[in-house]
Formats: sequence, C-alpha cells, structure tokens
Amino acid sequence: MAGFEKLTWLNVPAAIEARPEGLLVRTGDRTDFWRGTFYDFWRDSGHFGYVTVEGDFSVEVTVDGRYETLYDQAGLMIRLGESHWVKAGTEYTDGEICLSVVVTNDNSDWSVQRLAVPATGLRLRLTKHREAVRVQYLREEDQQWQMIRLAYLPPASKADVGLMCCSPERKGFEVLFRDFKVGPAIDRRLHD
Repeated sequence: MAGFEKLTWLNVPAAIEARPEGLLVRTGDRTDFWRGTFYDFWRDSGHFGYVTVEGDFSVEVTVDGRYETLYDQAGLMIRLGESHWVKAGTEYTDGEICLSVVVTNDNSDWSVQRLAVPATGLRLRLTKHREAVRVQYLREEDQQWQMIRLAYLPPASKADVGLMCCSPERKGFEVLFRDFKVGPAIDRRLHD
C-alpha cells in the first residue's frame, strides 16, 4: 500500500479504507470533473488523491471498480489547476466498461474506446514529458504497455498527480486502487 498514506485529497470521498490489498474508495453523490464542452456544465467535484511532483514523471496504478451506473469512472489524473488537467482510466458507458481519457485545457474533450483486456485489475500509466502526457495501459496477455493517447498540457514545473474516481449519476461507486507508484519518467521513445 506504499504511497497511499501520502495523498492529499481534493474533494474527499464519502469513504476511504486502507486494506492489505490496496485502498478502497467510495464516491460521494454526483461527482465529476468536466468543463463545458457539449454538456454545458462545469464540474470540479470528483475525487482526486494526489502528490505534487516536480519535473517529468511516470505514475502507475491498478484499478478495479464495481461499475454499475453510467459514467462510473476510476483511474489516474494529472492536474495543473481547475482548467488544465488529464484524467484517464476505466469508465462505464454504453453498457460496458471502456478506456476513457478526458483532456482539459480550459474546455474538456473526451475519447473512449472498448477495452481490449479484462476490466478487473487494469494497470494504467501516465507519463509527463514537458508539455506532453502519454496515456497507457498494460496488456496482460503479453505484458506490453499500449499507448491510447498522447495529449497536450501546458508546460509547468510542478503538477499534482494521483488517483481519480467519479460517479456523475449516483453516489457509492466503489473502486480498489492497488500498487500506486510515482517515479522518474519512462523513456521518451514511443516506438520500439
């Protein structure tokens, strides 16, 4: 469970429970991170447990949620402030659990794709290289990291980084976070 005890929370969840296998989090009512695009609302009520990091870095976590309601979501977030952030992870949409990435630079955009791997115990990684954020997940069948997004965030000397979960349509979404770690940025090479 190393690392969880050092988190600071933006919007403390309804419940946080340290367990031998990880950190169990239960969401509050109608929580989300979103800015304007398409839906015309601005929300900054999602749960974000973070540490502040200087320079470039990689962050990883394994997420396993009890997805039941539209937009239940959990994963990782890099945040420079209320109007500049990236959240990436798993999200329940259109009746299935998908990979989801929202990039916000004043306004939010959203990309979503079907999972090519089982949703239980999905390993995620975000890497910040100056102004670029690389979003990846680990394919269990071959233990290879698969890139799903390369996104822009304004250059910054510091960033808040950590766990994110939201439940825009309900309260009580439960997610278990395991093996959270933050360290030096992986190599900039995108292709082997």
